[in-house]
Amino acid sequence: MSVYHIPVLAKETIESLNIRPDGIYIDATAGAGGHSELIAQRLTTGRLISLDKDPDAIAEATKRLSGYECSTIIQTDFSEIREAALTAGVTRVDGVLMDIGVSSHQLDDAQRGFSYQHDAPLDMRMSRQGVSAKNLVNELSSCELTRLIGVYGEERYAGSIAREIVKYRERQPIETTLQLAEIVKSAMPMKAKREKGHPAKRTFQALRIAVNDELGCLEKGMKAAFDLLKAGGRLSVITFHSLEDRMVKQQFAKWCEGCTCPPEFPVCVCGKKPRGRLVNKKPIIASDEELLENKRSHSAKLRTIEKLEED
Repeated sequence: MSVYHIPVLAKETIESLNIRPDGIYIDATAGAGGHSELIAQRLTTGRLISLDKDPDAIAEATKRLSGYECSTIIQTDFSEIREAALTAGVTRVDGVLMDIGVSSHQLDDAQRGFSYQHDAPLDMRMSRQGVSAKNLVNELSSCELTRLIGVYGEERYAGSIAREIVKYRERQPIETTLQLAEIVKSAMPMKAKREKGHPAKRTFQALRIAVNDELGCLEKGMKAAFDLLKAGGRLSVITFHSLEDRMVKQQFAKWCEGCTCPPEFPVCVCGKKPRGRLVNKKPIIASDEELLENKRSHSAKLRTIEKLEED
């Protein structure tokens, strides 16, 4: 198995998709192709379309899936899943997988600027294009930084951190990951520094989400993926923090909602029918065995919805 990125919840994810050998499937966040390969191994006359916006991931997945005739690989963001499917000549699919979040490779490659553990240029762009984390910390106002860190990082000391960032950059630009990590640490009260985990973890999470528009892409991608599904097709989403999981849970609930008429109405007049059903009412989490093998699976949650009827 590639050390580039170990696919989390591998067995559970493949089972959740209920793969048919002749089906059409999209791995919308392929990474190094770990989940994609497990899907490809179960196909005979079916097709697999693997997407990722990271050029490093595309190169790794291309090597890994080179022996599978069913495989098509496209470099794009998963929010563009509808356009990618049409490019591949596909209008309906039997299943879609989305593994949301940063890959092990992106975290471990210091030069990508995702980690507060290594000194590197402050970047965090999964696509290597567009606005970087360096741009945000050096250009946003204190109020904008407070909101960003507070909402996306769920950081209770967001205001103090934002003020310290602005104060520091008045003297010199913030250019590296360790610079930022030390600034965040200096803004935290002593009791927070003693808590489990690195003091800068939530701030780095917030910047990464903002740089890559992760929540916007998740909302757009989920809706487009569900629209692509055939009747009986499944959408499986793996998330790694509460903001993402909450979005997935709420969107799935909307698709499963039926009649909204007041209970006193003798018959339904709204005509609303559920579009999907939950495959599991509660999210699937990593087993004890997987937690021992891959510590990054500890926060992973898998939710799956099945489409009831085609639109």
